[in-house]
Amino acid sequence: MKFKAAIIGSGNIGTDLMIKMMRTSEVLEMGAMVGIDPNSDGLARAARMGVETTHEGIDGLLKMDVWKEIKIVFDATSAKAHHYNFEKIKQFEDKKVVDLTPAAVGPYVIPAVSFDKDFDVSVDLNLNNVNMVTCGGQATIPMVAAVSRVAKVHYGEIVASISSKSAGPGTRANIDEFTETTASAIEKVGGATRGKAIIILNPAEPPLVMRDTVFTLSEQADREAIRESIHNMVAEVQQYVPGYELHQEVQFDDIPEDKPVFIEGVGHVSGLKTTVLLKVVGAGHYLPEYAGNLDIMTSAALATGERMV
Repeated sequence: MKFKAAIIGSGNIGTDLMIKMMRTSEVLEMGAMVGIDPNSDGLARAARMGVETTHEGIDGLLKMDVWKEIKIVFDATSAKAHHYNFEKIKQFEDKKVVDLTPAAVGPYVIPAVSFDKDFDVSVDLNLNNVNMVTCGGQATIPMVAAVSRVAKVHYGEIVASISSKSAGPGTRANIDEFTETTASAIEKVGGATRGKAIIILNPAEPPLVMRDTVFTLSEQADREAIRESIHNMVAEVQQYVPGYELHQEVQFDDIPEDKPVFIEGVGHVSGLKTTVLLKVVGAGHYLPEYAGNLDIMTSAALATGERMV
């Protein structure tokens, strides 16, 4: 038996999620694809694949006969639109929402971290709204959490570089929310006292795959234990994102006590700096393999939705 799902947002992320669900999920099946542009490729593609569609947004979805069968809604619109959409959906107690925007109405979910009941940031999946942070957060926060499981992390900083061709209008409209939400999740899920996030839209031709750099400043700890924790976490993420991998081996640097680093909101800190370099190659379900930022977001959302139902 499969549960019916609806996707709001017929852009790059929503369309990739639809195709991924139809090709790979043994738990969920498409019930409806929802957009606001009647000429969008996502709605046209959904119709060709036999999925019911509406171009009237959430209000159109609520009028569809299939709505009563929908168990879970994936929102792949924008942070602003999600607030409007969820106000409509939350009236229905039998519906769950996976938010792929940076709206952060519900708690953050990073599957490799949040599904671990032994970790103190595990999430109650009985909630009716959970947030998938951002593509950069999905790629990098597991690495911050991996260090946090070995040593106290004072500061975590991530730099996510994605191909500009894989950044649709929703992503571009949410740049500020991206940095704010990701930084918050570095702290709340990754375990850092202070977090910072940077996103780079790379216009290179041919397009480059997603690259991420993670810096943590922690207490001194066993470097091999940190390295092992990071490799174990990479393996966890690869369970739902096969194209996720270390780009180089983990790097360590000492921050001596007589030359501490000043971190705003933390103070002067010494200890161990850990650098993790990652790359994410997409599965190519909708956009080419360089769009790893889409793949990690939709893969994480699908894994979360399947757990929730």
